[in-house]
Amino acid sequence: MTNLLETSAVELRRMIGAKAISPVELLEACIARIEWLNPHVNAVTATCFERAMIEAQAAERAVMAGAPLGLLHGLPLGVKDLEPTKDLLTTWGSAIYRDHVPTEDIELVARLRRAGAIVTGKTNVPEMGAGANSRNTVWGATGNPFNPNLNAGGSSGGSAAALACDMLPLCTGSDTGGSLRIPAAKCGVVGFRPSPGVVPSVRKLLGWTPISVVGPMGRTVADACLQLAASAGMHAGDPLSYPLDPLSFLKPQDVDLSQLRVAYTEDFGVCAVDDGIRASFRSKIAAMRHMFRSCDEIKLDLGEAHRCFDVLRAEAFVAGMHAAYERDPQSLGPNSRANYEMGVKMSLLDSAWAQAEQTRLIKRFQSSFADYDLVLSPTTPVSPFAWTQLYADTINGEKQENYYRWLGLTYVVTLLTHPALSLPCGTDHLGLPFGLQIVGGFRADHQVLGAAHAMEQAFQGHAGLRRPQPDLAALCSTRAEPPLRSIVTTPPVLDGHTAAAATLSTSAV
Repeated sequence: MTNLLETSAVELRRMIGAKAISPVELLEACIARIEWLNPHVNAVTATCFERAMIEAQAAERAVMAGAPLGLLHGLPLGVKDLEPTKDLLTTWGSAIYRDHVPTEDIELVARLRRAGAIVTGKTNVPEMGAGANSRNTVWGATGNPFNPNLNAGGSSGGSAAALACDMLPLCTGSDTGGSLRIPAAKCGVVGFRPSPGVVPSVRKLLGWTPISVVGPMGRTVADACLQLAASAGMHAGDPLSYPLDPLSFLKPQDVDLSQLRVAYTEDFGVCAVDDGIRASFRSKIAAMRHMFRSCDEIKLDLGEAHRCFDVLRAEAFVAGMHAAYERDPQSLGPNSRANYEMGVKMSLLDSAWAQAEQTRLIKRFQSSFADYDLVLSPTTPVSPFAWTQLYADTINGEKQENYYRWLGLTYVVTLLTHPALSLPCGTDHLGLPFGLQIVGGFRADHQVLGAAHAMEQAFQGHAGLRRPQPDLAALCSTRAEPPLRSIVTTPPVLDGHTAAAATLSTSAV
């Protein structure tokens, strides 16, 4: 079972098509892994094992009958609990929706299922996706696979932890301020934020905003590409989507690292970054710079990026949470309330300024790609911290202005709308996973994926750069303090199943 679960999604799909393994065998192994490890990390929330098994049996029959098979045929899938799933709980990590069971799949999930993926369970998030620590009062906290007392990032923290623990071969993610990239970095997996419109994001209420996207997560770049090929393409529900060939993402482009002109920055000129992370990043740049044609530090001017993101983020939360806030502000957690209350204080003048400032920043950033093909940076400014700490409130003694200011390394890239990927890159100064953020040129998604794949292959030969793997046996023996199993509410149940959830006390959230 161990070797099977550690196998990449790409190889698992090949083996299913070749009749070397059965979708039923694979699903059974995933369920056993979830039941073994999930009590220790709490990555998977609501499950539908019975339905999944019926679908796995049907997938096996299709293989044996020689029927046409989809790109993801027979692969178990974890769906982030911000994406509605038919007949399976979708709570958004909010007590308001703790009993919400959608009647249909959202377009992203529908596409993945049409490609043959088998939805097995949901993955944990912060309430309403607000913040980069996946904890809420419905399901509790997700612990880091390298130390369950630490956080797994967010908002796609459950997906990242599930992948790192080999519970599932594929998981979905989404990204506004770094929700794909940050948990990928903290858990040692791949998270790709595509350019706006590559994968349609039909649940965003502000259809024309480019700051919120959905995208793939995987244990390898090729796995992320596989999911991307099954989910990309135009849909009228996202007015930013456009015609493209989804299959062009199926395999990463061949990229010769020796021909790449690479720039790097520790902080984009505006972000607080821990001294230990800076030192780790410099050592990694020193270890990889010989791989490229050139590798130079770059100075950037990102103006008032923080204020710009404040306004654009707040707009989205006001649009999405107005009804809930007006009904009962106390029904929302502190992060969600903070976003809403910040937004309602803003004016049309603030909104117009932010839209114009974002346009200025995008135009200004393009000059970086006159001389360089990629820009590298750390993905996160701090090592994983205790999940009991809501956010990183201080960096190098500098008090952070709000609960998401510490996400600056990723959200400034969000503002620029360029594709970005977090690639596992060894460990940091504390021995915890380090994520390398790879930012490509405007709409250069294929190049980013190709370069990341080439770097991933090159890093395999370097102990300080290759993807770290959690010690799963040690994970099971680590005692979480305070205990993750401190249950104060009963998690929802569907089809007789719920993953073992570690529920926080309300006062801890």
